[in-house]
Amino acid sequence: MSALRNIRLLTRYSAWANSLLYLALGELPEVELINPRQIVFGNLIRTLNHVYTIDLVWQAHLEGRAHGFTTRTPDVTMSFSDLRMAQAALDAWYIRYAEEMSDRLGEEVVDFTFIGGGDGSMTRGDILLHVVNHTTYHRGHIAAMMYQIPARPPTTDLPVFLRNAALQTERGPRGPI
Repeated sequence: MSALRNIRLLTRYSAWANSLLYLALGELPEVELINPRQIVFGNLIRTLNHVYTIDLVWQAHLEGRAHGFTTRTPDVTMSFSDLRMAQAALDAWYIRYAEEMSDRLGEEVVDFTFIGGGDGSMTRGDILLHVVNHTTYHRGHIAAMMYQIPARPPTTDLPVFLRNAALQTERGPRGPI
């Protein structure tokens, strides 16, 4: 299995998992999204905003442009529904980026400056893997906060995505992979 195939699969997985998470969060009373929680970002909406912000930062690095952020936790300026649509659009961008990326481009090194200071370098492929991993990490935080409500978070495990993708492939000409 090629690294590029894995990257493509993981960007699709991340978008799928994010859509399930936003669907479940959309069922909660809005007050639960802003209620204080024992988490570094303070509540659900700020955690979602952090994930979206960092996805924007890495998108900018991949595009070779400035992102304009000076913190990893900017104040929330979007409603939940706007954030949900923006994250879905950004997830679709990452899927397209991975689909259009060649093996050669995936190995190209991107130099960048961390928001907190200091220089960094990663391959484009590694950046995409980091974006997926970062989002997965924070979906775990969000799931823990949902249990505090109490609400049941969706099952967003990779094996469930793969099972659903296989079932969808059996039913139609093209599944999500």
